[in-house]
Amino acid sequence: MSTHGTTAAQGEQPRWLDAEEQRAWRAWLYSAQLLLDRLDRELVRETGIPHTYYEILVALSETEDHMLRMSELADRCLSSRSRLSHAVSRLEERGWVRRQVCPDDGRGQLAVLTEEGFAALEAAAPVHVEGVRAHLFDQLSPEQVAAVRDVGETLLRHLGPR
Repeated sequence: MSTHGTTAAQGEQPRWLDAEEQRAWRAWLYSAQLLLDRLDRELVRETGIPHTYYEILVALSETEDHMLRMSELADRCLSSRSRLSHAVSRLEERGWVRRQVCPDDGRGQLAVLTEEGFAALEAAAPVHVEGVRAHLFDQLSPEQVAAVRDVGETLLRHLGPR
């Protein structure tokens, strides 16, 4: 059986975590959840923008023309297409994003960051980066930052798009 598989073959016993692996897993899982929750609460309190919407605005801002196909935006935001469509609808209500027909095929839709959306992102970015700095990087030594990057890059190579 491959150690890279996602399930044990029928009849085989699971490879249970030992005590140290269990502690590492729980510490990583809970700390990541707490960090994302804290960043979200701070963004909403200070800017009125949930972290999910912030990530959509960031993804659009990082493209040359500030637009992406809805399907690609969903992939970048690790979101289902229906959940992304709902979020984009809320951003459209705020005037931060608009949809337009994709000129390449006429069937797809593009999400386009508006000037108002870019201004909202610029206003929210200092709050977000300060939260990331205060709750993550200020808590770690340079060696720990390098280890976090190494672990993240290793997992991205394994779990990221093929």
